[in-house]
Amino acid sequence: MFVYPAVFHRENGAYWVEFPDLPGCQSFGETLNETMAEAQEALSAYLLTLLEQGKPLATASDITSIHPDDGFVSLVAASIDPYRDTRAVKKTLTIPSWLNDRAIAMGVNFSQVLQEALLSKIQA
Repeated sequence: MFVYPAVFHRENGAYWVEFPDLPGCQSFGETLNETMAEAQEALSAYLLTLLEQGKPLATASDITSIHPDDGFVSLVAASIDPYRDTRAVKKTLTIPSWLNDRAIAMGVNFSQVLQEALLSKIQA
């Protein structure tokens, strides 16, 4: 789950939204609910594209530091899970024997731990 501040603007009876930390990431909608949904989709697609291209993700600004001339600021949360390629890729790795033995004794799911660690590292 990724969370970024967004600035929502009302214009001509509709809304548009932009993400100050993500240049070019924008969307729009007829209603505020529709605009929020579109913002979540735009955020997911934008972040997934950066990750697939090996580019770093911008750190999200503190919402209290954003003061738009018009509109209002809200946090938008989005997940890239529904959009990314979920094919499993086999990886071979090496760990110390003692660590392997201890993890097996504890019933650790190696694949899950590696995935969680990689996601944590990517989001840091």
